[in-house]
Amino acid sequence: MDEADFKSLLAHLPVSWWEADGGLRVVDSGGGAFTDEGTARRFLDTLRADFDTAPHPPGTGGHYQAHFEGRTFDVSWPAAGRGTRPHRSRGVAVEVGGRSADTDPYVSFADLTPAAAFVRDASGCYLWTNHAYAHLYGTTRDDVVGRHLGDVDGPDDAVRFLALDQEVLSGGRPVRHTLTYRRADGTSGRAAGYRFPVRWGSRRCVAGIYVDITDYTQALDQRRQAEEDLRALRDHSGLPCVRLTPDGLVGEASTAAAEILHARLSDLVGLPADALLAETPERRELHRLWDDLVDGRRRSARTSAVLVDSERRLRRAWLHLTTVGRSPGGPRGVWAVVTHLGLRHEAHPPLTATQVRILALLAAGHSNADIAASLHLSRQTVDYHLSRLRDLLDAPTRAALVARAYVLGILSPHAWPPRSATASHPLSPA
Repeated sequence: MDEADFKSLLAHLPVSWWEADGGLRVVDSGGGAFTDEGTARRFLDTLRADFDTAPHPPGTGGHYQAHFEGRTFDVSWPAAGRGTRPHRSRGVAVEVGGRSADTDPYVSFADLTPAAAFVRDASGCYLWTNHAYAHLYGTTRDDVVGRHLGDVDGPDDAVRFLALDQEVLSGGRPVRHTLTYRRADGTSGRAAGYRFPVRWGSRRCVAGIYVDITDYTQALDQRRQAEEDLRALRDHSGLPCVRLTPDGLVGEASTAAAEILHARLSDLVGLPADALLAETPERRELHRLWDDLVDGRRRSARTSAVLVDSERRLRRAWLHLTTVGRSPGGPRGVWAVVTHLGLRHEAHPPLTATQVRILALLAAGHSNADIAASLHLSRQTVDYHLSRLRDLLDAPTRAALVARAYVLGILSPHAWPPRSATASHPLSPA
C-alpha cells in the first residue's frame, strides 16, 4: 500500500493526521475524524497551542491525550527535528471518546444490531438507545432518549433498574444478569446481558446490552412441563417403559418396568440395555433398528425381544421404540415402551427349527404320522426328535411336552394354529 492508498483509508476512520513544517505550521492534513475543514483546523490550532505550552515527558515522543469540544483524542506528535525529516514533523490523533451519536461509527453499528442497547446517566435519564431497545417497549428511540426510566418502565421496575445502575457505578465493573421487564402489550419479557460503566462526554454513565430471551425461556418452560407430564404418565400409567440414552444405557425407567424385571429402579439406571436382553435372533434385529433410530433414519419402530430379569428368567415383550428430542448429532434418547408381555419362563436349551415345528404341530393335535408327512420326514426321524425333546425339556409325555413348550416361551400363547414365539410371519409355524 502506497502513501496515497493509506491516506484514503484514513479518510474513513475516526483519525486526524497532519504534517507540519519546522514552525509547526500545518502544510497537509486529513483523516475522517472531522466532517469539515474548519473544525479540523481549529483542532490542529488547539494542538499546536498545547504543544507549545504543555510539558511532555522526555522520551515519550510527544504522546499525550487532548480534549477538544467534548471529544477525547490520543495524540502522537513528535517534535520538529526528530526522526528522518529534520524540518518537518508528522502527527496523528485517534479519537477515544466523546464523539456524538450522529458521527460515531460504533453507534451506527449498535443502531443496527439485534441486541438491545442503551446508555443512561446516573439519575436514570436515557442519553442514547438503539432501535432494538426501543422495539422492546413498542416505541421508537426518539421517544425514549431524554426520558427518565420511570417514564418508560413501571414504578417497581424503575426502582429495581435504577438500583442496578447504582450497583454498576459504585462497583465500577460490568455485571451480567437476567431480568424481567414489562412489554408494551402488558406481558412480561425476559432479557439477558451485561450492564457496565461508561464515560459519556464528561459524565459517568451506565450502558447495557441485552438479548430478549422471552421466546427461548417460554420454549424451555414448555419443554420442562412436557417432561414433567411425561414422567407423571410414566409413573402412574402402569406402562413398563425405559428411556435409553443414544449409547444404549438406561437413563430412567418406570416402576412397572422395574417390577417385570424384578429389579430396583436405582439398579436399572445406568445399566446397558443389552444386559436386559436374552441372546435370541430378535436381538440382532433390535440392534439394526436401534442403529436406524439413533442415526436419525427413522423416528419409531415396533419389534419384540426376550427380556432377562434379575432371577435369569425370560419373558417375551413386544416393544414400541420412539426417539425423543432432536440435535445435530441425532436424537437425545429413545423411549422403549412394552405394549404386550408374554409369560415369564425359564431359559431352555437351544432348539433347531425342525424341533420347534414338531412342537407346534404336536400342540395342534397332530399324530406322529401327520407330523412326518407335513415336514417330509420319516416316521423314525419324528420319533427320534420327540424322544430328544422329552429329554431336553424334561417332559415325560406328549401333553407335558406341549405344556413345557408354552411355559418356556417356545410357542406363542397368542397364536392359533400354534407357532413359534419368534416366528417372523403370522402364518409361519416357526
